Amino acid sequence: MTQLEKNTEEKIFETAKEVFTEKGYEGARMEDISQRAGINKALLHYYYRTKEKLFNAIFDMVMGEFFENAISMMGSEAPLFKKIELFVDAYITLISKNPHIPNFIINELNRNPERLVTIFKSTPIVKNNAFGKFAEVVQEEIKKGTIEPIEPIQLIINIIGLSLFPIIAKPILMGILFKNDKKKYNEFLESRKKEVAKFVINAIRKK
Repeated sequence: MTQLEKNTEEKIFETAKEVFTEKGYEGARMEDISQRAGINKALLHYYYRTKEKLFNAIFDMVMGEFFENAISMMGSEAPLFKKIELFVDAYITLISKNPHIPNFIINELNRNPERLVTIFKSTPIVKNNAFGKFAEVVQEEIKKGTIEPIEPIQLIINIIGLSLFPIIAKPILMGILFKNDKKKYNEFLESRKKEVAKFVINAIRKK
């Protein structure tokens, strides 16, 4: 692949992410993507014959590394608290680099939740039962008496919710708490990785 082809593909990816986020999967059109990317529709179809193939390529590229890391850490021999630290770090890193993801998911939940369920069912993290393996580790630690009794699904949702909110609420946080200072907001996100993990771990650690 030549540098020109790589640049064109990158432009298609970035533009498609914007259009899918704004209009949802059903509302997005290949014509919209080609026009905004400044290329003709035939060239877009040369790279990706259908909208579904383009969307799947973007989803795999953005989420692929995270799913691979999540599966690896969930199935590793690392202690539960270390797994939590690694998961929080990977999750916040992913969504901070791809802030369009939360908005896209929220929009799709309102427009076509069934499609999202189908997409996530086909992901490696679901197929490999990564969360199920994590739940087994949680139950083992409860039996050992190292953590307070908690439903594994509650723990997972707590971790995701605490990690996700600062990204979804970025406009409010930027405008009110950080006075539109991007550097301070980014520093906050980086420190958030440790704060969320510490908060969750302290909440479940047996006193």
